[in-house]
Amino acid sequence: MNEHKVNIHALRAMKQRGEKLVALTAYDFFTAKIMDEVGVHLILVGDSVGMAVLGYENTLPVTMEEMIHHTKAVARAKPNALVVADLPFMSYASVRTALENAGRLIQAGAEAVKVEGGESIAEQVRALVASGIPVLGHIGLLPQSILETGGYKIQGRTPQSAEGVLRDAQVLEKAGVFAMVIEGTVTRVAEQVTKSAAVPTIGIGAGAHCDGQILVSNDMLGLFTWFTPKHVKRYANLSEEMRKAFAAYKRDVETGKFPGAAQSFQ
Repeated sequence: MNEHKVNIHALRAMKQRGEKLVALTAYDFFTAKIMDEVGVHLILVGDSVGMAVLGYENTLPVTMEEMIHHTKAVARAKPNALVVADLPFMSYASVRTALENAGRLIQAGAEAVKVEGGESIAEQVRALVASGIPVLGHIGLLPQSILETGGYKIQGRTPQSAEGVLRDAQVLEKAGVFAMVIEGTVTRVAEQVTKSAAVPTIGIGAGAHCDGQILVSNDMLGLFTWFTPKHVKRYANLSEEMRKAFAAYKRDVETGKFPGAAQSFQ
């Protein structure tokens, strides 16, 4: 057994020690490998794969089969990081479907699952935890609920919205989540949740006071460049490097420079 393997208890201990939790999304073997080499604590196989990799307009079309496919790829990297997989839209509408689909993700190699919502999914969370499946909660802005909310709207700006975020956090913690993602929420509300919760909070567009942070890897690497959310800091511009490499290859093939003697067999 790997003594450096991150589990849910290690993440809770990090909060108690005041250490920041580092999380990123990954959808393939090689990205997960590289993330693990630098010591990322949690790798999320997010339904953001829909936009980041598969070309969907949002996360709603992502299927269980697609999530299983990408979860298997990440799990093959055997990372020290905790591997968490998203339950996609409508895959946990009832306790029965939640248990069935979460079980499929665990069998695919996930070590926990993530669900969006609070009071409305408390029963599902309790059932999953009781079945031995660790659950990462997700409150604040909920991408799977954009049809109901009318788009990606920042949460916590009104007293009613702030109260809803705080209530969802309390319900999820009581239901047994080991941590919770807070997305698209004003800083003061996310800070309040973080201070009151015994479990770690992981922010994405929720300010600096959360116990940890997560970004969609394709955003922070500059691979997805058609839209950059306010909360994203771009740490690289890989799309431009790829564009240059593809163009250089095209020129070399068209001019006969590739393959050269070094790439040819005699």
